Amino acid sequence: MIQFHNVTYAYESDQPVLKNLSFEIVPGESVGLIGANGAGKSTRMKLLLGLLTGFSGEILAGGIPVTKENLKEIRKQIGFVLQNSDNQMFMPTVYEDMMFGPLNYMLTRDEAEQRVDAVLKKLDMEYLKHRHNHKISGGEKRMAAIATVLAMEPEIILMDEPTSALDPYNRRIVINTIRELPQTKLIASHDLDMIYDTCDRVILLSKGTLAADGPADTVLRDRELLEAHRLELPFRFA
Repeated sequence: MIQFHNVTYAYESDQPVLKNLSFEIVPGESVGLIGANGAGKSTRMKLLLGLLTGFSGEILAGGIPVTKENLKEIRKQIGFVLQNSDNQMFMPTVYEDMMFGPLNYMLTRDEAEQRVDAVLKKLDMEYLKHRHNHKISGGEKRMAAIATVLAMEPEIILMDEPTSALDPYNRRIVINTIRELPQTKLIASHDLDMIYDTCDRVILLSKGTLAADGPADTVLRDRELLEAHRLELPFRFA
């Protein structure tokens, strides 16, 4: 479903952020992407969406090469929960934001609204439906951004720090929702307890290279490995 083959990318020519990175994620997998700040987690997601270009190697999503010509088809498959919700919510209300994607995918208004209502109910956030985005809290905006992506029902979901700014109650709702999603998921986060709760597999990036790739229960229990790459054990194992 997601393939990186010898991918190298640099913001500046002499400082690559990713170096000969290769991995594959099969359909239905839930994979956690971890690493210290600057390891290349967000960069990898932006490359997959075509938000960054100029890489060497090959990236595929659903078997389709990530090229300028294929971006429209690629982005139909992928939903992206951005780290900063303010960069994702651009309509006046939560409802209008959630309707935008389904309507642009040619659903009828009734079909789109049914989908929106189902997602709001699942996330226990019907009360936000007609709230203005500039009048809700950071945590509520994060929940709304996640709801907007889920309403599009993409085949692949990318999440960049999905539990940041959430209180414990909403964090638990998001974790339970992620667990139940059948889509292929790639989740980048410093919240290693959340990664443990939602992902079967973990990829550890360090200075743009693949430092580890294995079962979440193995990687996230390895104190020596994590500390060698400027990470701490999840709280449950500390």
